[in-house]
Amino acid sequence: MLTPDLLNFSGDGLFAELKLIPNSDGPVSEEAVRELLTLPEFNKLFPIDFNIKQAVKDINALANDGEGKTPIVFKIAERRDGQILLETSNDKMQASMTLVAPWGGKQPTLPDILRSLKEKGINMGLSRAKIEAMLHKLPQLKAGESVSGVIAIGKPAINGIHASLIRKVPLARERLLHPQEREDGTVDMRNLGSVVMVSPNDVLMEITHATPGTLGYTVYGDVLQPKVGKDLTLNAGPGTHIDPDDETKLIATVAGQPVEINNGMQVDDVLQIKEVNVGYGNVDFKGSVLITGDVCEGMQVRSSGDITVMGFVESATLEADGDITVSKGVLGRQLGGNELSTKLTAKGQISAQFVQYSALTSQKDILITKQLLHSHTNTESKLIVSDATGRRGDLIGGRAYAEKGIEAVTIGATADTKTEVLCAMNLETLKLRLKDLEDSSRSLFVAKLDLEARLRRLPPKEEWQNDPNMVDQVKMMLAQKHRVEAELAREETEKDLLGKETEDYYANYFIEAKTHIYSNVEVHIGSAIQRTQREHGPCHVHHQHGELNFDYSAKK
Repeated sequence: MLTPDLLNFSGDGLFAELKLIPNSDGPVSEEAVRELLTLPEFNKLFPIDFNIKQAVKDINALANDGEGKTPIVFKIAERRDGQILLETSNDKMQASMTLVAPWGGKQPTLPDILRSLKEKGINMGLSRAKIEAMLHKLPQLKAGESVSGVIAIGKPAINGIHASLIRKVPLARERLLHPQEREDGTVDMRNLGSVVMVSPNDVLMEITHATPGTLGYTVYGDVLQPKVGKDLTLNAGPGTHIDPDDETKLIATVAGQPVEINNGMQVDDVLQIKEVNVGYGNVDFKGSVLITGDVCEGMQVRSSGDITVMGFVESATLEADGDITVSKGVLGRQLGGNELSTKLTAKGQISAQFVQYSALTSQKDILITKQLLHSHTNTESKLIVSDATGRRGDLIGGRAYAEKGIEAVTIGATADTKTEVLCAMNLETLKLRLKDLEDSSRSLFVAKLDLEARLRRLPPKEEWQNDPNMVDQVKMMLAQKHRVEAELAREETEKDLLGKETEDYYANYFIEAKTHIYSNVEVHIGSAIQRTQREHGPCHVHHQHGELNFDYSAKK
């Protein structure tokens, strides 16, 4: 058995030294040596495992040997100060600290931690309270035990909010969705209420401007730039102006019919006609046109604003720079080939209750509240064939293309009427636009780096600040840098929006049937095509991996 007097501190007090004479103290075991380290004055030291094993090996080799008379000293334990271990996440947005309790050495202190943080360059988002809480726990730990925690969190950049436009007045097309309610609670589809008109000083639209976002930072203090919101310019069309007391508001300057234009509104004079027939003649009006009766066969109506027809349109041609709203029906017939006798073309929306054998083309939504029969529809936006309740709306026959999706109560018919529906056909075009934006952004970024490099190469300011030509040159470089940065930020925002649209393209643009898709309906979504061979219940039809997927779980 090894006696306590064989173990002592080294002269500098840093090590526990075991002094043994092989012939008299050996042989020894590793357990016996380690037992000495449980003595109160040594039990907080760090055991040096290699030296302990070597001591046992050497003593036992010399025990009962002629050379085993000389004492041998082994350093079998040492004092070790507490440790401060710092680690940051891959994105540099979080720093963690581990404090290891000392083996008979010094405890880490707050100045020690602050010094370590400075050496690592961690200087933002630090929580002194969390650091001090960990320091408070440290004395309660056994030697070598540790306490860990997050002590610094970066601040992510907050992207800017895109500008938004809020229309404050109704439009003619919205009357179709809100017929007048009778006293008994039913609605009168023949009574759509009075024509929408505004007066001078009425607020037509308000804009909430984009925000630049908020800078963020990593725990190293690196600045994180936000993505600026996409801004819009509030466009004041004829009959309107920006409120001089509040530039976020667009107000009417004249009485008339409000018409939505791109990022703004205009107020049109309204030409009111009882009926457009051979006796009245064709109409070409700079403003909006309200027809309280019908548009008869062979007639043409052209408007720089909206066209509103309270009756029927039959085998006629309507063209509007705004919306076309037909309160009752749009009727046509089949001519030679695929030609149809009725044509409606709008830069805004097209809305009607009933449409048959007609060609509808719009840049915005097409809304049919009852039936769309044997017609050709083409819109860059959505086609909706449904009333407000979602219980009635039949899309039967013809060809319906809507880039941003089709929603109908039923598609096709029980008689297997051939019906063709298409959406989401422009993905490759979007990808090409995205590539052009990426190329342009790279060019702007290189130009920005070049300008920054030129500015850095300038001599000290005191050498040129009194030279007017040099001052002008520096001002021009700074102004150019700011222009490039602004354009780069705008393009980066456009690129992000277009990238998101491209990424979620087929998830967002699909075909929905609220109750049925019948057989003999040819469905095109992107490159995927399928002709239905049976009746399908309520479903969403999506493009997935080059094929069409009928998702019945989406039914309401």
